[in-house]
Amino acid sequence: MTDTKTWARVKSPWVLHFNSGACNGCDIEIVALLTPKYDVERFGIKLEPSPRHADVLLVTGCVTQQCAERLKRVYDQMPQPKFVVAIGACACSGGVFAGNYNTLGGVDKVIPVTAYIPGCPPRPEAIIDGVVKLLNAINPPKQKKAVEA
Repeated sequence: MTDTKTWARVKSPWVLHFNSGACNGCDIEIVALLTPKYDVERFGIKLEPSPRHADVLLVTGCVTQQCAERLKRVYDQMPQPKFVVAIGACACSGGVFAGNYNTLGGVDKVIPVTAYIPGCPPRPEAIIDGVVKLLNAINPPKQKKAVEA
């Protein structure tokens, strides 16, 4: 990826939220990120309703058999490079729903996951920290060269 594209992707990531069968605890925390208290727009993060324009897919909830195909379809519609963040214990491993007859488990059973943010539900600060760490992994901060005296 060119430097300009990487810069634009890191400075203004567009995220798409996908609920794959959650109890809505994580969804409430994601909505809280959009309030002035947490103000994720200061990082350039914009909630995007279309997978065709999104860079980052935020997935909450364990993957059920009913939504697995839809999740894969949404993931396939996203342009490259794309990143997936599993938010909450259910999205990371299946959580309290692991082992149920209709549950496949975590998001990584269906699509590749770039970052995991555990918690039930994770605090908005943890979600912000996870997304910022993901952005730093995409474009690590440049080290300042030491000036010789």
